[in-house]
Amino acid sequence: MVVVGGGIAGLSAAHRLREVAPELEIVLLEQSDRLGGKIHTEPFAGQPVEAGAETFLLREAGAESRALDLARRVGLGDDLIHPAPVNAALAIDGELRPLPGGTLMGIPAEPGALHGVASVALTDTDNGRPLLDSEQDVTVGALVRQRLGDEVVERLVDPLLGGVYAGRADDLSLRATIPGLHHAARTEHTLLQAVRAAMRAAPRPSGAPVFASLPGGLSRLVGAVAERAAATVQCGETVRSLERTATGWRVHGIEAGAVVLAVPAAPAARLLSAVQDELNLPYASVALVTLALPPHTVLPELSGFLVPADQGFAVKAATFFTTKWPHLHGEAVILRASLGRHTQTEVLRHTDDALVALVRAELPRLLGAPLPEPRAARVTRWGGGLPQYGVGHVERVAALRKRLPPSLALAGAAYDGVGIAACVRSGEAAAEQVLAAVRG
Repeated sequence: MVVVGGGIAGLSAAHRLREVAPELEIVLLEQSDRLGGKIHTEPFAGQPVEAGAETFLLREAGAESRALDLARRVGLGDDLIHPAPVNAALAIDGELRPLPGGTLMGIPAEPGALHGVASVALTDTDNGRPLLDSEQDVTVGALVRQRLGDEVVERLVDPLLGGVYAGRADDLSLRATIPGLHHAARTEHTLLQAVRAAMRAAPRPSGAPVFASLPGGLSRLVGAVAERAAATVQCGETVRSLERTATGWRVHGIEAGAVVLAVPAAPAARLLSAVQDELNLPYASVALVTLALPPHTVLPELSGFLVPADQGFAVKAATFFTTKWPHLHGEAVILRASLGRHTQTEVLRHTDDALVALVRAELPRLLGAPLPEPRAARVTRWGGGLPQYGVGHVERVAALRKRLPPSLALAGAAYDGVGIAACVRSGEAAAEQVLAAVRG
């Protein structure tokens, strides 16, 4: 078996192959010089600080996530840590306002939940039929604007979706990004009813944490999964050829009975010319600016904040790492700012020094207080890092997979959802698909 791509989707596929079929020879090919993809923990200001993804979801669709299950299976279940129970905020009109509870990706179950943050239009009326036809998909923004008004989109839904996808609510598919709400909208007659139904269908135990990480950083998960997968790993290998043979596949000169392609859409398209058009998926780029501030720095008692696009800042989010993660006890207050929205790439053309200067100029305005000179700064760029799921994405991916032989599986964020939990689920499903194919 060959797995192409050493991010968490590819690693999860290799690990699942090893679990189910320990006799297999598994080769994992990765273009870069390391495993983990967008999971990357690096030393910063004397501590391990994430340069990419910082958490994974503990629950999906009302059940434990595959990422949580994987962490347990590789021996890390007892090491999991959770963010401090500290609220996040929205930067609106010169203030940091608490992020409202009782919402689904910023869409309220009750209109009163948004008091002080956004006005809710009174247009969510029952027209005697479900919000969506059985196979209909719409953008999140179109549905919420029609039913609850523009402010709910601009001040809540857009920044929350932007924090996950670096995209805009008016471009992103409801079915792909909020599938539980899409399912409820096919039976419920108002958006508020659909939100309530979606939340009932995927309950979260009272007081239970939503996210998890690991002391020492999420690269520990990468290392543990790679070790248990026991694959032959070849880093620095750019796969340029994939051919069908009489007995399976030839990939990068290696004969294999089956292949898992756990790579972004563009490299997958280069290898699969017959379905190249179906793999034409746009991506957003982001930059992360991490600052180490003096230990006496006082920040608001928040985990961080989101910045709606209409507020006029380049910074779209900030995380107060040393507040959010109390296990970080170094000699610095660590803050990370995120920049970059889909189609708004001008700011990302700045040099690293210019990005640091821009963040240092904007943060005091957002916080309403000056910040001291940082002791250290780090810029991490994720060019083309986040796929953008347009309307019909789920249907296009399903049709694409039907055109491929069962012994070739696609996995990763390009297809099945961003985030560690979604990529683990995607990689494991791909492994099970190709195993079933080769076993007949």
